[in-house]
Amino acid sequence: MSASTNSPLHLGSFPVPVLHADCDAFFTSVEQALRPELRGRPVVTGKERGIVACASYEAKALGIKRPMRIFEAQKIFPGVVCLPSDYETYSIYSKRMFDILRRFTPAVEEYSIDEAFAELAGLRRVYRAGFPEIAWRMKQEIQKELGLTVSVGLSASKTLAKIASKRAKPDGFTVIRARELHQILPSVKLEAVCGFGPNTVSLLEKNGVRNVWDYVARPEAWARKLLGKIGGELWHELRGEVVYPIVTAEKDDYASISKCKTFTPPSAEPNFVRAQLIRNFESAFIKLRRHGLSAKGIAVYLREKDFRTAGMEAELDRHTSSTLDAVGLAEGLFEKLFEAGKFYRLTGVVLFKLRSDRGAQYTLFDDVPRIESFRRIDRVIDEVNARYGKHALSLGPGLWLGKHRQHLAARGDLPARKKELFRGETFRQRLGLPVWGLTV
Repeated sequence: MSASTNSPLHLGSFPVPVLHADCDAFFTSVEQALRPELRGRPVVTGKERGIVACASYEAKALGIKRPMRIFEAQKIFPGVVCLPSDYETYSIYSKRMFDILRRFTPAVEEYSIDEAFAELAGLRRVYRAGFPEIAWRMKQEIQKELGLTVSVGLSASKTLAKIASKRAKPDGFTVIRARELHQILPSVKLEAVCGFGPNTVSLLEKNGVRNVWDYVARPEAWARKLLGKIGGELWHELRGEVVYPIVTAEKDDYASISKCKTFTPPSAEPNFVRAQLIRNFESAFIKLRRHGLSAKGIAVYLREKDFRTAGMEAELDRHTSSTLDAVGLAEGLFEKLFEAGKFYRLTGVVLFKLRSDRGAQYTLFDDVPRIESFRRIDRVIDEVNARYGKHALSLGPGLWLGKHRQHLAARGDLPARKKELFRGETFRQRLGLPVWGLTV
């Protein structure tokens, strides 16, 4: 390695100060924050699906992890607390975390439900503190107001900040200064880089790259030749040079939209399984219209109780955003996939070949009045659902969901927020407030 390679990559600490905040075991941490008696106990969520969706650090210490089946987790430790996932409440906590970060800086990117990036440039004069002190205040504010632990990383790019936040979980706080990269990166494993999957790591190791420092010490041209455009971008990010800026706008570009749902116990009843699929189909198209998109490709899949999965896909002759316009194709795929006598536990729908819904483009053979009537019906459905709750108005197959009460009961243990309603709330429409399990 040449002398220039061993020298610091940057003279400054933070050419662009970037923070990454990552909540620790987010779902179970929210449950423990709402129900103090669960703190310090092994807790998992996902009971409604029969699979561990999230495990608290106390549960992880026992060897329980996702996506383990719930009964397997109970075998490991019979005293584990198994809860149904309360995604509504998790979303409320997520929004509040982002709001706290935005009190400090408007440059916040909602990376996932429990992760965020934030840029701190220009804040030192405002808070009369260095970037690490500002980042620490942000971490403490989240923990004080929400009762959650969060791991925070501060560095010179999004890729480095994410590496930093993972180095001391849970409740970690790690600062990686750009001028210290030559000291820190030799100890960072390749799999710690967001963007290096197992196949990429294997390829790099075959080319003599043992850690992240080995990667950035190679020429950029070598990285691009081996890994393409992304390889070059990560080479710069790992050297503290920003390639991926903070994106504050809400995500509106999707390569695909998917919806799936697990139901228990598994069912061999074709009408019920079809109803589950159509409900996912409706949800996918609701999201499609909400983002002003249309789809041409549809894929459906069914998962059996032994986790074997079968799927099929097909394309419409034109793009559409109408549920009624495309539901016939989805039902046709279902008829080809469903096998009598088999028990199914999950249905899923994927919409692909998406583009902006700029209005229908008709062919000579299209039934224009019928298509336009479908679009008007969709607008009515969306308006009714916006007022009375999602799926308040839905397609006929959904009636079968209410006829099979054993599935509703087995989901049992509905999240507290769906059982403990405030005055004036309904099962479908609720205020954006969590329910605390406090005893006064």
